[in-house]
Amino acid sequence: MEDMVAIAARALTKVFDDDGAVAVAGVDLDVTPGEFLVLLGPTGCGKSTLLRLLAGVETPTSGEVRYDGVPVTEIDPRDRDVAMVLQSYAIYPHLTVAQNIGFPLRVLPLPSADIAARVAEVARHVGVDDLLSRYPEHLSGGQRQRVAMARALVRRPSVFLLDEPLSNVDAGARAALRGEIVALARRLGVTTIYVTHDQIEAMSMADRVAVLRRGVLQQVGPPAQVYADPDTVFVAAFLGSPRTSLLEAAVYAPAGRVLLDFGSQVLEFPPDDPRTEALARHDTARVTVAIRALPADGPAPMSLSGTVRRVENLGHELLAHLDVGGVPTPMATSQLELPVVPRQRNGPPADRSPYGLLPAPDLAEPPPLGEVMVRMAAPGRVETGSALTVGVRVEDLLLFDRSGRRIRFTEPALDRIS
Repeated sequence: MEDMVAIAARALTKVFDDDGAVAVAGVDLDVTPGEFLVLLGPTGCGKSTLLRLLAGVETPTSGEVRYDGVPVTEIDPRDRDVAMVLQSYAIYPHLTVAQNIGFPLRVLPLPSADIAARVAEVARHVGVDDLLSRYPEHLSGGQRQRVAMARALVRRPSVFLLDEPLSNVDAGARAALRGEIVALARRLGVTTIYVTHDQIEAMSMADRVAVLRRGVLQQVGPPAQVYADPDTVFVAAFLGSPRTSLLEAAVYAPAGRVLLDFGSQVLEFPPDDPRTEALARHDTARVTVAIRALPADGPAPMSLSGTVRRVENLGHELLAHLDVGGVPTPMATSQLELPVVPRQRNGPPADRSPYGLLPAPDLAEPPPLGEVMVRMAAPGRVETGSALTVGVRVEDLLLFDRSGRRIRFTEPALDRIS
């Protein structure tokens, strides 16, 4: 392989001329030599466009991409040492596996023996060395994707770009290929950028994850850090399986106490917890509370009670959907732009809690369920419709302001999910 390449994007923006859609907006991103970076986000967030911009095959509206400090536009495409693998296998049906893999070498002044040696080497790396004489019609989806990767790597690139390469592979092969792709990138020492909407792929493969929403880079960091310490409500909502519960709440700090009011019930923060004093500074603020799945047992200073609406048996555990009567954050709020809600300090409506979640939701129609997820050991038994109380720790709660930004406490290590 050639020397590993550092990639840098600065204020990278792409606006499509036909409809004025902003696909990528002001992205600053650094990829270190040999790093495995995953671009993660929902369908249509701009991650594939960003990948093409980083490859230099898409022209930015503004901003630039540099390879080892050199603008990619100043590097001849043949000299960029970039290999791409797309969702579609795009292998030639009339050529054998060996011929498909060796196809990019046809323009190089290499003896046929050297070409055959390269093909055999990369085929061994990706696990198709026993398939070289077969035609694509006799290959499984996973084998075809391996062939596509081998063809991309046979030129010995310095940059390896993959755009959702496993989307057309069955689930069993996908799990195996994830580990193989990472091991291959490590073994070959190639700077790799991988696009996916699958958080499991991102969490299990990446050195760092870059989360995108509507073309805007939300957060970049190691997978465990981005999961446990999200910067925005979007990141908290997008990462997490089972899904993260998002509930509307209000903060109140009467007479030295700190309360988090969900409308139907109230959590009172422990007075001796250092995070309690920090949260008191947000008195009367309307917030979004993200709660990942809670364990059913264990000591905790606070608790939420509700009714079990549904139980999922996952084999190794049960997952109870507990309706706590709260007001869920609308999808339009958590996934798109958060509206600015004026703070109100009027008295609480009679049909809400003593402290009152303001502004009160419109109760003309039954509100959607404000659920939290509860993990329970299997085998176990919990009945739909039964009452359940679950313990809540301060570190189980992630709070976000009305702009969708994280409300952080004075000691960052204390407000992460353990």
